[in-house]
Amino acid sequence: MSRRLFIGDVHGHYDGLMSLLDAIAPAADDQLYFVGDLIDRGAQSADVVDFVRRYATGCVRGNHEQLLMEAFVDGEVHMPRLQGWLHSGGQMTLSSYRTTEQMLEDLEWIRTLPLYIDLETVWLVHAGVDPNRSLEQQSSREMCWIRDSFHYHPQPYFDDKLIITGHTMTFTLPGVAIGQIAQGPGWIDIDTGAYHPRSGWLTAVDPDNQQVYQINVYESRYRCRSWSDAITWVAPKRSQRFWPLALAM
Repeated sequence: MSRRLFIGDVHGHYDGLMSLLDAIAPAADDQLYFVGDLIDRGAQSADVVDFVRRYATGCVRGNHEQLLMEAFVDGEVHMPRLQGWLHSGGQMTLSSYRTTEQMLEDLEWIRTLPLYIDLETVWLVHAGVDPNRSLEQQSSREMCWIRDSFHYHPQPYFDDKLIITGHTMTFTLPGVAIGQIAQGPGWIDIDTGAYHPRSGWLTAVDPDNQQVYQINVYESRYRCRSWSDAITWVAPKRSQRFWPLALAM
């Protein structure tokens, strides 16, 4: 039986991604989905994008892809937005490309990435959704950037779908240890901070078989864990009166 494997924010760590996939050993009919933030911060963004373009079943747009898109509009450079992208790790992405033509070709592919992918029982999105808006009212601002108002809402957004996200490093959420997947009502977050020096864990999940696969990109340490061992429920905040959109990390 084929597996659906969902992979967290890679952030340019191509070697780590390859080590993770070597350990998982996907079969030819397994499906690979990526939760966005393929680029920035790590040194091998071009290689990650090339791999995902060639072999992924699907990928959603992350906030770092959104930053890149907004830095180049209609063939023109938007200088303030370009500086914002470079400050957020984009310089590493630029350095990973051998030619400008290759980067611009990948940029056009990035522009085609959807904000979400509906897989019936699983709903893939980079950051989450505004729980107070209908699906038709959601935009890239919510789906690529939202944090607290999604994470601390007490009710699931869908009754029959598990939302899988990245974007917010799980150990920044209350009660979640480094390397753990975060869980809330109707959602899980699989961004375990591959690029961050406090973590280094890159995560893939198989929700149908409740398996979690992880590689530490700094230590080349692999582990396969059960769903119950790898997931931690997010502790409630003391005050949930205000749920603003948060900015990028």
